[in-house]
Amino acid sequence: MEATTSYVKRRANGRISIKSGNKVEQVMTGTIITLSILTILAFFFFNYAGLDVTKAIPETAYNLKTMFLEPALSHFTWGEAIYQVGITLGLAFLATILGAVIAFFLALMAATNLSNPWISKTVRIVVAFIRAVPTVLWVLIFAIAAGLGSEAAVLGMLFHSIAYLVKAFSEAFEEVDKGILEALTATGANWWHIVTHAVLPSTFTYLLSWTFLRFEINFSVAVAMGAAAGAGGIGFELFMASGFYFDMREVGLITYMILLLAVVLEIMSTRLKNRYFPAKASR
Repeated sequence: MEATTSYVKRRANGRISIKSGNKVEQVMTGTIITLSILTILAFFFFNYAGLDVTKAIPETAYNLKTMFLEPALSHFTWGEAIYQVGITLGLAFLATILGAVIAFFLALMAATNLSNPWISKTVRIVVAFIRAVPTVLWVLIFAIAAGLGSEAAVLGMLFHSIAYLVKAFSEAFEEVDKGILEALTATGANWWHIVTHAVLPSTFTYLLSWTFLRFEINFSVAVAMGAAAGAGGIGFELFMASGFYFDMREVGLITYMILLLAVVLEIMSTRLKNRYFPAKASR
């Protein structure tokens, strides 16, 4: 069996040799060893010119101490900070909601049990290509057409969110019991009735969970895009504090704000899982 830790091989002379491991384990071991070697070699190709370890370590420790033990706002007020956080949340929310709505209909075409094979394959290939490109690259691509700003950030996050959710939603649709679909088809129900009366009620909690997970991802992306694409928000203020003002105290406070929001989103996600997936949450 493939799952066992050893396998038996019969030689041409009739003898049997027993070897530990299997092909999957050998490939995983070889991959880990190769990546470890490449990681070690990478350190030998770094440019260490101008690096003084005796000064770098104390300076780094001082900056970390200033950031996390002496946080303070210097270049904008608390009201402005809350407003910038709201912009970041708004960007993430807008990209997630629009992406979820569009992905729902595309996922119906991508699901093999609800669509024609050639339509399903076409949609899957397109979204796989979109997912292969990082979100930041899509944002920069749209920035060329729409210019730097919140529009490019939303379009880039929206594009990647659609591809991400299409895969998640379509896989959830394909888990619907075939017997239910066949029973509705036998009663004369059309395709849309099957979707609204069987597929959607059976998968709604999964769709909600995946959508909220994508919202968490988009919030993190929106923070980064605030600086990279000029979308504004708390990410832009973080970039200004670190790269323009070099104010470590302000960087520390903004970091605390982002971490606090991430914790709040995680708590909300956990409560949703406990409410809609009580059996899984108790494991």
